[in-house]
Amino acid sequence: MRFFSALLMVFALAAPAGADDATEVILHTTKGPIHIELYPDKAPVTVANFLQYARDGFYDGTIFHRVIPRFMIQGGGFTAELEEKETRDPIPNESGNRLNNDRWTVAMARTDDPDSATSQFFINLRINAELDRRAGKAGYAVFGKVTEGQHVVREISLVKTQSVGPLDDVPVEPIIIESVEIVE
Repeated sequence: MRFFSALLMVFALAAPAGADDATEVILHTTKGPIHIELYPDKAPVTVANFLQYARDGFYDGTIFHRVIPRFMIQGGGFTAELEEKETRDPIPNESGNRLNNDRWTVAMARTDDPDSATSQFFINLRINAELDRRAGKAGYAVFGKVTEGQHVVREISLVKTQSVGPLDDVPVEPIIIESVEIVE
């Protein structure tokens, strides 16, 4: 029941704000801007969810907390002090949208439960076909692609990392998402 109420909430929040009209965002980070083209036609629930978090200012001050060279960079859930932010209910997995986890694509992070994505997302640094939906296995839902700022993503991917408590691959120096600008 929680799954369906979350789905209804996402649609309800997205419809009045015109979320389907926004097809680009700019992540303003301490390393520079990253422009992302969104795919509301292929991942409507995921894009609406991401845009609602952006409109709410949720991402402001969050960090890229997981950086694995030649794989991906992940952010959108922790503060610079590594405090996990409280999120809304999870959304349904849209990995069946025929978008692949190719280089520079943006996808939702989740747990082993396919329908557990909330606010965290990652940017693929290579073709990560193992993250795509396969017969009998849910994938990680792609909902956008970096169109400018690939050099910023690459720079982030090369930072020195460490383990902090239960978290691995945490940048030694926090890389902060200062704000998310919605280009409408």
